[in-house]
Amino acid sequence: MASKLPAIATPHAVPPEAVLAELSVSPETGLAPAEVARRLTSHGPNRLLRQKPRSPWAILLHQVRSIIVWLLFAAALFSFIVGDLVEAAAIMVVLALNTGIGFVTEFRAARSMEALLRFAEVQTRVRRDGGARMVDARDLVPGDIVILDAGDMVTADLRLVEASNLQCDESVLTGESVPVDKSPDPVPADAALGDRAGMMFKGTAITRGSGEAVVVATGMATELGRISRLVQDADAEVPPLEKRLEHLGQRLVWLTLVLAAATTAAGILRGHELTEMIQTGIALAVAAIPEGLPVVATLSLARGMWLMAQRNAIVRRLSSVETLGATTLILTDKTGTLTENRMSVVGYLLEGEDMDAALVPSDRVADAARCAVTIGALCTTSELGDGDHVTGDPMEIALLRAARSSGLADSRFGPETEVAQHAFDPDRRMMGSVHADGGGFLVAVKGAPEAVIAVSAQVLGAEGPRALTPGDRAEWTRRNDAAAASGLRCLGLAMKRTESAKAEPYKDLVLVGLVCLEDPLRGDVPPAIAACRDAGIRVVMITGDHAATATRIAQDAKICRDGAETIQGHDLAGFDPATADPATLARVLGADVFARVAPETKLAIVAAHQKDGQIVAMTGDGVNDAPALKKADIGIAMGQRGTQVAHEAAHMILRDDNFATIVEAVRQGRVIFGNIRKFVVYLMSCNLSEVLVVGLAVASGLPAPLLPLQILFLNLVTDVFPAFALGMGRGDGRDMHRPPRNPSEPIAGRVQWRQIAVLGLLLTAFTLGAFGLALYRLGLDPAPAVTVAFLTLALGQLWNVFNVRASDTRLLANDVVRNPYVWGALALCAVLIAAAVGLPRLAEVLQLPFPGAAGVLLALGMSVGHLLAGQVWLRLTR
Repeated sequence: MASKLPAIATPHAVPPEAVLAELSVSPETGLAPAEVARRLTSHGPNRLLRQKPRSPWAILLHQVRSIIVWLLFAAALFSFIVGDLVEAAAIMVVLALNTGIGFVTEFRAARSMEALLRFAEVQTRVRRDGGARMVDARDLVPGDIVILDAGDMVTADLRLVEASNLQCDESVLTGESVPVDKSPDPVPADAALGDRAGMMFKGTAITRGSGEAVVVATGMATELGRISRLVQDADAEVPPLEKRLEHLGQRLVWLTLVLAAATTAAGILRGHELTEMIQTGIALAVAAIPEGLPVVATLSLARGMWLMAQRNAIVRRLSSVETLGATTLILTDKTGTLTENRMSVVGYLLEGEDMDAALVPSDRVADAARCAVTIGALCTTSELGDGDHVTGDPMEIALLRAARSSGLADSRFGPETEVAQHAFDPDRRMMGSVHADGGGFLVAVKGAPEAVIAVSAQVLGAEGPRALTPGDRAEWTRRNDAAAASGLRCLGLAMKRTESAKAEPYKDLVLVGLVCLEDPLRGDVPPAIAACRDAGIRVVMITGDHAATATRIAQDAKICRDGAETIQGHDLAGFDPATADPATLARVLGADVFARVAPETKLAIVAAHQKDGQIVAMTGDGVNDAPALKKADIGIAMGQRGTQVAHEAAHMILRDDNFATIVEAVRQGRVIFGNIRKFVVYLMSCNLSEVLVVGLAVASGLPAPLLPLQILFLNLVTDVFPAFALGMGRGDGRDMHRPPRNPSEPIAGRVQWRQIAVLGLLLTAFTLGAFGLALYRLGLDPAPAVTVAFLTLALGQLWNVFNVRASDTRLLANDVVRNPYVWGALALCAVLIAAAVGLPRLAEVLQLPFPGAAGVLLALGMSVGHLLAGQVWLRLTR
């Protein structure tokens, strides 16, 4: 049920106080849980109506529309017309089974993909019952107080209550490409959507600043909800891989129909009965068309994506699975991806003295220490609750914990003293807050050390503030560089006292010191980097951190060697790969570490590597990373610390923010694509053998070695279950020891077509050989000889699963042998094949008289011969 608007029809035209009163909510406390529950029941969940999932009836109808169904129906109708009622009934049973298997498979694949969408639910920070907390966006109700920060996606229609440097990208609604300034001031009731400065609309993105707002509309009652009603009937996008498989199948339809028609014509010319050859032609057409390829592929993709999700990698687009396996370069952030994102304060650099990790200052720097700890605690948008309840940036949480544990923070200041906040400015690389201080105000600032030092006019020493000289600036820069070189991350801390809360915050500051934080390298990162190197994937670090810190972490992670160059962002100002000189371009392409990189430079670095032919995966977490994430072949957003804007721009989300998870996702992408190739080769080679066995026998004047119903039975049994099993493989363990594949390489390339042709011809030769030996060596009549050919082809197709292993693996040590689903499929198929010959009634329907022990042994031996011949061929092509 969609949300209903409150009585105020134009919330942008009235002051925020009036909206709050209408919604019966206080911005200081928010709604109580009981009231939230009542409003949620009244207004319904905050979600748009998604395109309806495909119903079971729609999936069943899709099966009925299949060309295979029509061919089977034609075969059954023809048998009925010529009076062969038993065969007509048998074909209808095959038709029902084929349709049923297709329905179950496609239904499972569709439901798996729909369930995967639920992994990436967005959360929103709200104030309820007096405290800030994260809640699912679908649980927002009118009257909720939402806390906004740069990088957030707006998840409902909101009326601003307060704002600081707030800008919003509303291009999704208005088409305006430039971010719009926002303020709580009311505007005329008839203002256009893009001119409503006091409103934030669902689906838009906060690009700068911070603020608080109250929810005025949710779900389909939002502006985005109204628009979305127009596209509810739009067709779902078909994944590129499925399109390519369908295209492959369509190309084969005409080829197989021509082969079937040629076989029928040749049989008639050779004197075979017209009715038998028409039925054979239809059966061959049914057997040869790989109708199940797209469905099996989708099921394989869905299962692979579930495995990725279980390993904390949420792939948001099916097409990304293909690209993952072809990745050649990973551009990775440092904080939280290579490191543990477990920030802790290890010390403060103060004027004339360093305060150690125990945070126990000497008497000489006691005042400066208290100021440094206080600034870290005040200049924040994060909250440190009781126990493990924390909300916000890990670095700010570390500063808050340091203030709490040391007891040094000035008790005169608290959240209630804050009168203004200046959100983090990515251009200035600083943020600030203003606090009431007696008759004046205290401005607290933190940011990149070089930025804070640059805007400071004084430094806080033992005797109080004094002028900051050029020599002092150089010394502070040296101390910062030394700390960074040891792997620490530093922040500059500064302050000033003013008479006005509206004074310029980033001017004439008093430098208090630097706070040093430690974020250890993840233990599993160096092995993951080594795995990338083995897989032919290069790793490059791009970070906004200090160059020395970045270099130290990169060396510890084995991304770069000692002495390697680290390129800083200011060295690439204005860099454009389209116009850069060859020397600069070569320097960028050869660098392993980039530090202090601006968002537009990240975008240029991605473009440069793509121009060089690389398939680029890029990690990011901030709103300013979104353009580069979109530009990359695989944009990877951080799930824990990533902004919602980054999530929306990315192709994949890491729930644990761990670099090793990226490597596992790449491996899984390679496994999935390899599985799809395996069952394509398996299905096509088996189908080719069926066509060739009948076609060559008939063309050479031999009796037909397979009858129509037998072909349909083989198609139902040996095509379906082994192909599904191959799609469930977990890889051969060597997936990350092979170079990345070319992304433009087709599913069935030259190597795969050669494999299809060779395996199909080998199976044809052994089947026809068994048929000939049964006729002329064992002296069997044509009927039991057909049984020998049937058993040889059926068993040979089962053993054929072992011939689709990678050529660089061993016979008994590969992913096909280790796949339990393959053994289950083989056991099931073997039972069904034995039943076809051993159960009298079924054998009578299929016209498979028992060929005797010699015939069975001949079929078994020739089918194994095909397996051995296939293994020899794999050995020769290794």
